[in-house]
Amino acid sequence: MQLVSNPKAKEVFNTYPMPIKPKMLYLRALVLEVAKEESSVESLEETLKWGEPSYLTKYGSTIRMDWKEKSPNQYALYFQCSSSLVSTFKTIYKNEFKFEGKRVIVFKLEDELPVSELKHCILLALTYHKRKHLPLLGA
Repeated sequence: MQLVSNPKAKEVFNTYPMPIKPKMLYLRALVLEVAKEESSVESLEETLKWGEPSYLTKYGSTIRMDWKEKSPNQYALYFQCSSSLVSTFKTIYKNEFKFEGKRVIVFKLEDELPVSELKHCILLALTYHKRKHLPLLGA
């Protein structure tokens, strides 16, 4: 997997305060790890959308991540609201994650992340356009 990285995206991670910075870097590492593990992801573009680190692939749906000063005790992964990603995540992982609307998985600072479940959600997003016709995205 080839990573096409925008230096400005990496700079955003340096603006996050402690203790949020390591949590955001961990989310980034999970996205990169899943992309490397999935053979159909030939390249991953790391860029900024709305000033937030974002990840795009040829057959995937955009994944964004951010922390907001107005909600300092939480951070989030964002997915395209027009996709069926979050509705699928809600069906499969309703007890593992907290959701907002049709596009967000929210994490509290003190939460221990359910890593395998989160990696599965990331995989579904990175391969969305190959799966969107399948019930529950082929999960």
